[in-house]
Order: sequence, then structure tokens, then C-alpha cells
Amino acid sequence: MSIEQIGDEVAERLKVSTNESQAQSQAAEQNAEKAPSTTKGQMLPELSPGRAMESKKTVDEVVADLKKSPFFMTELEENDETEAFKALAYEGPPSEVASDFKERGNECFKARRWADAKEFYTKGVLVLAAEERKRRNGEPTTPEEDEDGKAQDEAETARRQRAILEALYVNRAACHLELRNYRSCWLDGAAALRLNDRNVKAYYRSARALAAVGRIEEADDACARGLAVDPDNAALRDVARDIIAKAEEAAARRRKEEERLATERRREALLRAALKARGIRTRGTAQPPELEDAGLRLVPDPDDPRSSLSFPAVLLYPAHLESDFVKAFNETECLADHLAYVFPLPWDAAGEYTLEGVECYMETTAGGLVKVGKKAPLLKVLSSGKVEVVDEVVRLFVLPKAKAEAWVQEFKAKRAAERGGG
Repeated sequence: MSIEQIGDEVAERLKVSTNESQAQSQAAEQNAEKAPSTTKGQMLPELSPGRAMESKKTVDEVVADLKKSPFFMTELEENDETEAFKALAYEGPPSEVASDFKERGNECFKARRWADAKEFYTKGVLVLAAEERKRRNGEPTTPEEDEDGKAQDEAETARRQRAILEALYVNRAACHLELRNYRSCWLDGAAALRLNDRNVKAYYRSARALAAVGRIEEADDACARGLAVDPDNAALRDVARDIIAKAEEAAARRRKEEERLATERRREALLRAALKARGIRTRGTAQPPELEDAGLRLVPDPDDPRSSLSFPAVLLYPAHLESDFVKAFNETECLADHLAYVFPLPWDAAGEYTLEGVECYMETTAGGLVKVGKKAPLLKVLSSGKVEVVDEVVRLFVLPKAKAEAWVQEFKAKRAAERGGG
């Protein structure tokens, strides 16, 4: 079975990092670890340690079983064939060279030098991956000797090398876990399990890595498979408890979000019903203004259809190209209620804008203007059928009486020109 190239038949691919391509692989890992979680939207199941994980399977049976697991369905990655041949630079029997790298990696790991340990384990992986590639291609492998100095049987050599390779993958997964390279961790765990589907350490480290990035369902699967092999494994049981807790937290967050969305939908429906009942026309545009926390709503209780409507409003002063924003203009209020605190305007040096000295207008649905009484309730104006609320904002033009007639004529002329041009 090839380690450097996992067959397309399982739709899974495996990455093997090398010392010479360290920068490239680290960049890929960083990008991958920023990817969004693929946790399912439905309620997450609790662990089921009793799920079957039969022993003494053939390679084909192992592959068929792994294909059923979400843990292995999408993550393995095929590597460039040239990577393994870099291992040919090392002299000596491959098993011996790889074992030496494993021991040196173990020393670094004990000293908590995770990155150095990872590099030694990677070198060992490449040495044995080269041998696996030869076997797959029907090429002669590097001869090895047994303890008596006699040529070792190829089947025994392959068995021995794969045992070392399995340990290298599992040990490198431990380094990735410490370095928080979570995707690389579960990929190495999966590679080890391709060699031995009963490797509990591979299940444990993969489950921890998957749980760390919120992939709860896959972490559940990996942990359950490990517990099926070793039901009394304390480390796996601890991870199982963590996964169940994370699953419950994720389910609680999902329920909260679903409740929030349901509340928004209910309030939106009540709001639309209130507008329709009052005969208020509304229209949206492709680029509505940013209103921050202001908005059209029912007050004081957005869940009570008996509440009154409150609109954000803009007071436009076209004669001076100025404006004021009114965050909440209740349907029961009149324009004078707001002009009373807006006036005097800080830029009105001539004192033209007073409650008695201004006239107010709204644009009609036909593109004209309708005069708005300063003491008329907003509801009366909006329910007249002549005007509409665009992007949930009421727009009111305010002009000094002396300039109002000229501006109205100019406005109408512009609208007529626009219609003629259209």
C-alpha cells in the first residue's frame, strides 16, 4: 500500500511536509486552519463508543470502512511524487535510517522542541515513503538484513518499515498538535490509521485536533472508533467528555441563533402587517442607507401588534444643502414636535428657520410634492396614499417660506426634465 500517494479510490489525499518545503507547507497549514468549520447544522449526536470497529481486516476492508467515516471522506491529499525521492540522499538501510530519525525526533519531543521533532519525523517519513513508492511501482527496494546479517525477506522488510512509518506519523501528529497545526495533525493521524486501523494514539490525537477547530461530528467519529478499539482508554474518555460538552455548547449556540432568527422573522411580519393595515406605502432600493441602530419598528413592544410605528426620518434643507437626522419619529407625533428642538439651526445666521417661518414638503409617488402640515400627525401624512417611505426612512423637505415657492417650481421642473429624458 502506498503512503506517499493514497489511491483515488477512497477520494482522500495526503500531504507530507519536507524540510526543504517547510515554508510552503506552513503557509498551506495556516490557510487551512483558518477555514470555516464544517460542523453539521443539525443536533450533534453524543459519542457512541459501541460502534463496530472490527479487527483482522484486509486492506480493502479497512479502506471500505474508512470511506464511511466523515473523518476520512474529504481530508487526505495526494503529494507530488518528487518529494519522496529526496529521501534517497540518506545512506544506510531505510529502516535503520528512519529509526534513527525517529529516535532523534523523540529526543527533541521530550525536550519540548516540537518543531525540531517534527522535522526529524518528517525525514523518517520520506525515507520509508520512498520505499513504499518503489513497491507500488514494482521497482526493487533497498535490501535490508536481519539481526543475523542475512538478507531479510521482502515481506518482513515491508512489515517492519510500515510499523516504523506508522509510529513516525503518530509522533509527528503529536508535534502538530502541540504546534496547533490541527489540520496536519489529523492528516497524519489518518495516514497512520491507513497502516493500522487500531492505533489508539492516532484516533486520540486526531479527535483532539478536530475538536480544537470545532469539527465536532468528525471528532466524535474519531473518538468513538478509538474507544471501540480500547473502551477503557482514559485519555480517549477525557476527549469524549470534551467533545460531548462542545457538542452541547454548539447545539445551544445554534438554538439561540435559531431563536433570534425566528424572532426577527416574527417581528418583520408584524411590522409589514402594521404598515399594510395603516395603508402606508413602502419601497426599498438597491443601496439603502446605513442607519446603525435606528430603524422602522413597533414601539414600545416590537412583539405587540397594538404598538405604534416609529420611523427614522431625515429633515432636508435644500436651500442651504444641510440636513438633520431624527432617529425615531413616532406615527402619533407631528413635524412641529421635532422642529421645536431642532431649531434654531447652528448654521442659520439669518434666522430664517423658525417654526412659523418654514414650510415642509414630501415627495409624492408620482414625483411631485405634497405640502406637510407641521401639526399633522405623521400617520395622517403617510397613510394618505400620495407618499411612500423609501428604505424605511421618512424624508421631509424644510424651506423658509420666502424661498419655498421658487424651490418647488425648480423641483418640479427637474422632475419633468427627468421624465422627458427617460
